[in-house]
Amino acid sequence: MFVLVAMKDLVEVKPWKFAEDRVDTVSSELNKKLANKVIHNVGLCISLYDITLLGDAMIYPGKGSCHVKVEFRFIAFRPFVDEVILGEVRSCCPEGVNVSMGFDKKGSMFDDVFIPADYLPNPSRFNRKDNLWVWEYPTEDGGSADLAIYNGEKIRFRVISETFVDCTPTTPELAGSTAAVQEESRSPYSLTGSVSEAGLGLLSWWQ
Repeated sequence: MFVLVAMKDLVEVKPWKFAEDRVDTVSSELNKKLANKVIHNVGLCISLYDITLLGDAMIYPGKGSCHVKVEFRFIAFRPFVDEVILGEVRSCCPEGVNVSMGFDKKGSMFDDVFIPADYLPNPSRFNRKDNLWVWEYPTEDGGSADLAIYNGEKIRFRVISETFVDCTPTTPELAGSTAAVQEESRSPYSLTGSVSEAGLGLLSWWQ
């Protein structure tokens, strides 16, 4: 679910931080710049893991700050396809179930997990009155028991695909166009999941 990603960057250190420990200062700047950000084809950056190379500080002409070349490893959230992970039901809609994931005590969240209706247990129906999905679980007597998917419940799902969207700024000629607006409204990184197999779905179903 989490991977270590090797990166390089040029970190700016302000003059009033020159007296501070350089490693601590650079670490703080890297976390400030990257934590909770999505990098295309990398994943959601969570936290700095370590610094592997700290270069010499350089001051460019006309600049008061110093710049440090640094190589480091960052922890990123990027589960692999077919991995089974745990999340929390955020909401339900006729198209499927939205799932959220929390990572740490600081409140880091990833809300862009979607389980389409076609990947819910079969047979399932959408209850429009309560706005939730219900699995019609077949019983031994030939009947069925309704197992609802409630908001806030823990849910185990399998990752079936990931999607990265390049959200770099558009050119002035394209800004405001329908395509540009649609692109900006999409999440830079999202996952599609499935709970159609035995053992997947709400934890309460299998306890």
